[in-house]
Amino acid sequence: MHRRNFLKTGSLAGLAISTLVAASCNQPSAENKADETAAADISKDDIFELSEITIADLQQKMQSKQFTARLITELYLKRIDQIDKKGIMLNSVIELNKDALNMADAMDREREKGKVRGPLHGIPVLIKDNINTGDNMHTTAGSLALADNFAKQDAFIVHKLREAGAVILGKTNLSEWANFRSTHSTSAWSSRGGQTKCPYILDRNPSGSSAGTGTAVAANLCVIGIGTETNGSIVSPASVNGLVGIKPTVGLWSRSGIIPISKTQDTAGPMARTVKDAAILLGALTGIDTIDLATLGSKGRIEADYTKFLDVNGLQGKRLGIEKTAFDDKPDVVALLQDAIKTLKSKGAEVVEIELNKELKTINSNEFTVLLYEFKDSLNQYFNNANSKIKTLADVIAFNKQNETKAMPFFKQEILEQAQAKGDLNSKEYLDAVKQTNMGTRKVIDGMLTKYKLDAIIGTTNGPAVCIDLVNGDYDNGFSFSGPAAMAGYPHITVPMGLAHGLPVGLSFFSTAYKEGDIIKLGYAYEQASKKRVAPLFKPDLFA
Repeated sequence: MHRRNFLKTGSLAGLAISTLVAASCNQPSAENKADETAAADISKDDIFELSEITIADLQQKMQSKQFTARLITELYLKRIDQIDKKGIMLNSVIELNKDALNMADAMDREREKGKVRGPLHGIPVLIKDNINTGDNMHTTAGSLALADNFAKQDAFIVHKLREAGAVILGKTNLSEWANFRSTHSTSAWSSRGGQTKCPYILDRNPSGSSAGTGTAVAANLCVIGIGTETNGSIVSPASVNGLVGIKPTVGLWSRSGIIPISKTQDTAGPMARTVKDAAILLGALTGIDTIDLATLGSKGRIEADYTKFLDVNGLQGKRLGIEKTAFDDKPDVVALLQDAIKTLKSKGAEVVEIELNKELKTINSNEFTVLLYEFKDSLNQYFNNANSKIKTLADVIAFNKQNETKAMPFFKQEILEQAQAKGDLNSKEYLDAVKQTNMGTRKVIDGMLTKYKLDAIIGTTNGPAVCIDLVNGDYDNGFSFSGPAAMAGYPHITVPMGLAHGLPVGLSFFSTAYKEGDIIKLGYAYEQASKKRVAPLFKPDLFA
């Protein structure tokens, strides 16, 4: 959950925040000096063999026997040790998989015998720490309350990942409870994992809640990663970390075995450095799961291979609706958006202004109510099958109170308590709110697509990254466009749009249900025409 989506700010606050983007976050300190020294060391000799490498590159190198899956895995593990656990200490990986090298060896043996499972064979992946793995790794959602939680079995998508031949390097840090714990939380911080840094400027927040995955993929600690989203938690950290993020239609990927917030909005999804790599991962993990009834709706609408939609001419003849309020954002971000629109038009797209946010204004207020009800219900169901002493949301709240110094050193648990106070899903308040939020948003988006004859709706995703502020928590930083697709359960892709003060900002494309192929086509054509992905330089602050 990207909590800033709920925040309301006036024009004066927006002006002040715009100034903050062009300021250093912290006063000079010993820690900052250490970051500066470590960053200088990286820039001096950061000739990482696998920097910006793609899935196709790695497959070619393994096929030619230049590399093995073991060597690739060893290189990433060394990279994690050097800059995530030591050096600049990005702190994106919460736990390494002790079986990673064994998995790589097994894939090498299969390849030697002529068996290649597919494009993910031998490819190292990092996954968010709210996704079950039936192995020696914990699944905690970043919470100390679940420090004893070892899943009985893999989440459905992890099972698919293993079947595809991927090597699971480990798990990534996240905003605790996917940023659904406190009204004053700081993204990318958890009581178990601490604070993750933005690899572009180290005193900046990489956003969340899939913060660790965003930082790790951007910093070349793995090839691809998996995040989860209720509202913004894939596309927001993808945007501010210069990545491609895909939030699929709810039901395209199974959610079984994932610590939940919302049955109507939750989904996992790919985070990658290129649209092609994201498309490969998206297709590999689709499938019907009888435990997650939402996947039944994807029957007959699933593509096993989304790379077939990759078309450099994919923008030709397309009609795109640009959200009007995106032009009210910070001047440097609006300049990037205007440049993106020029690129879209140069590749044959027609761009027309729309006012989607205006139409959704009354609906947005119901989303939080829906999430409170569904969080309590879904989390208690998850605990029914969990290997933890924690059995209910009430247990989590009690644990945090009993261990306040360690579990709540910076912010409390207001959202957990608000959710606990809600009734069951037969409540009239819930039923009215979910009808307004989910079905109401779909009606507005579908109506807008039809009215203006649009192929997709576009706008700035969000960004650039704000300062890490554990004292005051997250603050609004201008325009954010994750909400509409999230509330509707519709597919959404963000693609790098450029840098503002050295910090990435993404461009969003979204459409109606199961139109992943269409938005991948648009995103890929824009990516290939613009080439805005830039690897991070690990600067200690804005002025370094």
